[in-house]
Formats: sequence, structure tokens, C-alpha cells
Amino acid sequence: MRLSNLYKALFAGAFLLCGLPVLAQEPAAQPQQPVAPVQPASPVDSSSTQPPKKGSHSDDFLVRGTVFTPDGMSFPGAELFIRRTTEKKFKWNTATNSRGEFAVRVKMGGDYQVVVRAKGFQELSQAVDAKTGDRFKDLVFHMQRQEGKK
Repeated sequence: MRLSNLYKALFAGAFLLCGLPVLAQEPAAQPQQPVAPVQPASPVDSSSTQPPKKGSHSDDFLVRGTVFTPDGMSFPGAELFIRRTTEKKFKWNTATNSRGEFAVRVKMGGDYQVVVRAKGFQELSQAVDAKTGDRFKDLVFHMQRQEGKK
């Protein structure tokens, strides 16, 4: 019994000796860094004479819209083609997403034709005037089935 008390005392002493350096240490002090005063944001000057940055979309016109089925449901996968009205070839093309929506950037200052095509449906077309000063045009297409097809 004496031996077990001796072992308990040795164990407790070893534990205390091992724990003292950990308990005696203080956390390292964080160096204080000066805090810079917050500068108010400068107002944006819309009359800036600087040219737009390369890669910016400042001269873009957004043609966006939705294509619907004859039943009024969204029409995913309909193909859209866009061209300048003065040209024969289409320059831009895309397809509607799962919600029947599309968006295409074109250059401002022109007249465009937007054509929607889908197999088994009549081709639809709308004109877009990108010279109005607006930055976008919203279009809605309601597809109609071709005659003699379901």
C-alpha cells in the first residue's frame, strides 16, 4: 500500500513539473500596427474624358429575352441568330437556357435582326434598334407550330 501511495505522489509530481512550463508561459504579444484612417470614396465623375478601358463593355448593347412554347411554357434550346440589318450573314448566335432565356451583347449604334429557330416551329424575327440611347432591349417570342406538324 505504501508503494502505491509513493507511485501516486511521483506521478502527481511529474505531472505538475511537466505542466509548469506550459502554465507559466504567457502568450506572445501581438505587435501593434498603426491603423490607417479610412478615406471616403471619391465621387464618380460621369464627364470623364478618359477613353474606356480595353475590354470594358461601355459601348455594348444587350439583347435579351425569353422564348415560349405555344402553351406558354419556357422553350429551352431554341436557337437565336443575330445580324446587322445591312448584312446577310449572322454574326452572333446562341441558344436559350433551361428557362427559355437568352442574352447577347452587340455593339451600340446599329440596327439588328434577331431570328429564333426551332425544329417543328415557325421561324420568328424581330428588329432591334440599338441607337436609341438605351443599353438593352427585352424581347419576347411566342413560338408557333409549323402547319401540318405536331
